[in-house]
Amino acid sequence: MKNIQIHSSAIIDPGAKIGELSKIWHWSHISSGAKIGKKVNIGQNVFVSNKVVIGNNCKIQNNVSIFDGVTLEDGVFCGPSSVFTNVKYPRAFIEKKDQYLPTLVKQGVTLGANCTIICGITIGHYAFISAGSVVTKNVEPYALMTGCPARQVGWVSEYGEKIELPLKGNQSFICSKSNKKYTLTGDKLVVDSI
Repeated sequence: MKNIQIHSSAIIDPGAKIGELSKIWHWSHISSGAKIGKKVNIGQNVFVSNKVVIGNNCKIQNNVSIFDGVTLEDGVFCGPSSVFTNVKYPRAFIEKKDQYLPTLVKQGVTLGANCTIICGITIGHYAFISAGSVVTKNVEPYALMTGCPARQVGWVSEYGEKIELPLKGNQSFICSKSNKKYTLTGDKLVVDSI
């Protein structure tokens, strides 16, 4: 594995695929079937299971466990101690590996510290999950989610800032950082470059 920084306390099982310029910090464990993209930063005490795919330019903060069936697309941020599940109704004394449900976290999503992502859902691109939220159902792209269970309370730009306008009809918001225009069409946010 070339151009990869791996702390001496980390465990990388044979067969794990790790992209160039990635960093793996103290006490993390990467399982043999894991596929990790380029320029990924994996913090301390992170566990990545066998059937996990992590895209390029992701940041996985400390104390995150990513279990079988989770796919993170490019540019996903997992805040400290964010949690994934892979079985809806687990029991310690019953093996339910045949009940694993896939979870897809699309490009550019932010998962806040201590949030929980229940398995079997898709989180749309550039959505923002607030710290401590519990996500139990699919999330729209660009949605700002908070609470337990998480509910949508607004929209965020690709840059990661809350869209403040009460978008109705043809009203639009132009992000000064990215020069993109956001327009609410029905219940979907449409994004155009200007």
